[in-house]
Amino acid sequence: MAITGQLLALRDIRLTFGGAPLLAGADLAVSAGDAICLVGRNGSGKSNLMKIAAGLTEPDGGERVVTKGATIRYLAQEPDLSGYATVLDYVTSGLSPSDDPYTARRIVEALGFQGTEAPGTLSGGEARRAALARVLAPAPDVLLLDEPTNHLDLPAIEWLEEELASRRSAVVLVSHDRRLLSKVCRATVWLDRGVTRRLSQGFDAFEGWRDTLLAQEEVERHKLDRKIAAEEHWIRYGVSGRRKRNQKRLGDLGTLRQRKADAPRAVGAVKFTIDDELEATSKLVIEGRRLTKTWRDASGGTQTVVEDLSLRVQLGDRLGIVGPNGSGKTTILKMLTGELAPDAGWIKLGATLQLVSLDQHRDSLDPNRTLQETLTGGRGDTVTVGGVTKHVISYMSDFLFKPDQARTPLRVLSGGERGRLMLAQAMARPSNLLVLDEPTNDLDLETLDLLQEMLSEYPGTALVVSHDRDFLDRVATSILAYEGDGRWVEYAGGYSDMVAQRGHGVRAKAVAPPPPSAKRTAPPGAPATTVAARTRMTFKDQHALKTLPGRMTELTARVAALEARLADPKLFARDQAAFQAAAAELGQTRAALAAAEEQWLELEIRRENLEAPGRA
Repeated sequence: MAITGQLLALRDIRLTFGGAPLLAGADLAVSAGDAICLVGRNGSGKSNLMKIAAGLTEPDGGERVVTKGATIRYLAQEPDLSGYATVLDYVTSGLSPSDDPYTARRIVEALGFQGTEAPGTLSGGEARRAALARVLAPAPDVLLLDEPTNHLDLPAIEWLEEELASRRSAVVLVSHDRRLLSKVCRATVWLDRGVTRRLSQGFDAFEGWRDTLLAQEEVERHKLDRKIAAEEHWIRYGVSGRRKRNQKRLGDLGTLRQRKADAPRAVGAVKFTIDDELEATSKLVIEGRRLTKTWRDASGGTQTVVEDLSLRVQLGDRLGIVGPNGSGKTTILKMLTGELAPDAGWIKLGATLQLVSLDQHRDSLDPNRTLQETLTGGRGDTVTVGGVTKHVISYMSDFLFKPDQARTPLRVLSGGERGRLMLAQAMARPSNLLVLDEPTNDLDLETLDLLQEMLSEYPGTALVVSHDRDFLDRVATSILAYEGDGRWVEYAGGYSDMVAQRGHGVRAKAVAPPPPSAKRTAPPGAPATTVAARTRMTFKDQHALKTLPGRMTELTARVAALEARLADPKLFARDQAAFQAAAAELGQTRAALAAAEEQWLELEIRRENLEAPGRA
């Protein structure tokens, strides 16, 4: 029988690591049917609060109350699969006698496993997916999920949304995926400066509510500043003859100053600078024609991950690349940047490209170097950004790092902090092409806002591989989507625009679209002759052959005009609706131009064949 009412409560939780308290009176109440998103900046203590809720960490103060009989499952950040022969063994070991083992197998397969995999062969991301299967397989009263979408592809994320929506378990969710938070959660708990505040609405209402609270704090702080200024004025000009009688006012001023010094402040908005001195000599950044790439798998067979892909990337484009895990997204990135040669076709790169890459594994970071050494290259204490020299401490603060972290070795930074550091490094280098492979992993919402703002004002071009649908909607000018069997198709606009155009999102097993018109088979009963072998041209064909060149010229001019408009890096930030309309029109115009060129080519081939010597 399901438990009703409150299931779990944390009251006045306090926790300190080192000097300043991490949690300074945090509360969390979870009742049956709750779907709560726990939000806050990286380092604010969300994961620690979740571990306290799970009973894995003992707080310095406060209490944890669990209703008798209530079951709780927690998604571990670093799961331990040792001692289990297979993934399925690991997952089913977490079941109680009343749980359905078939549910475990269903979830294991939904998350991309066969169940027979040996735990020792799994990557970190695969181990985390196995841990997610283990907590979802039972039917707990409370699910505590800390970044469950990390290392999931888009089909798995959308499956997880549906799975959580169909369950009776109460859910507490920490995630950077705005779309997931919006669809799943009905209440929001904000952890900020060690304390929690609760909003009885979903994530969509959170950011406006948070900004209102912060604005109110600023008003109160301004009032306090004015009172301090008035007291200082009185002290300077009126205290000389009344010093003994008015020592209390001096004490009050000291108290006010101390209050201001002790008041917890919201961390300021992140700042950034982009070097815009580099300019491409041409609007064409990357062009690929008839690209094909095939890999040999472990069984000795071959898999074509890219087949016959033609693509043009222009100055100012933000190309999003989406597809299920293993579809070849990273392979495409490497081909488009010249790191990997195609098996067939050719790639042409702009002559003045200067590339900066953010890789999803943070492999370029040396764990033994300090934060300051990483940003300065080990040379001095300044950073040059956009031709302007800044002290490294000031530059660190732009990315939410504290001054005392300057000499912190990178190995102790959280995943989110390493992500912020990668952004800081990228933005300190001159570039005109950004390559972002899963840049949103481990980033908090504020840092995602920073990355979005950076891309909207970045004067160069960006290639982005991401599973974050909201992020792609905010930054992408077009989406290159996997269609199955090595085929990729480009759609104008963001992720939602792609879904509207193709009728569905990214699927684990893509359904093949109809073959291109050039490969269409003749309808039943049609003569078994090729286009070139037909014996005559109709009046309609002759008219089309005459008028199509003019039509193609008009379409080419319109494509150029739309590309020029979308090349404005500030258009998206200034007028999102106009940007989306122009992007959609560009996709339609390009398609119309391609169709006109194909029709003209077919007609011209037929005309040449009819006029060839020896024909009747």
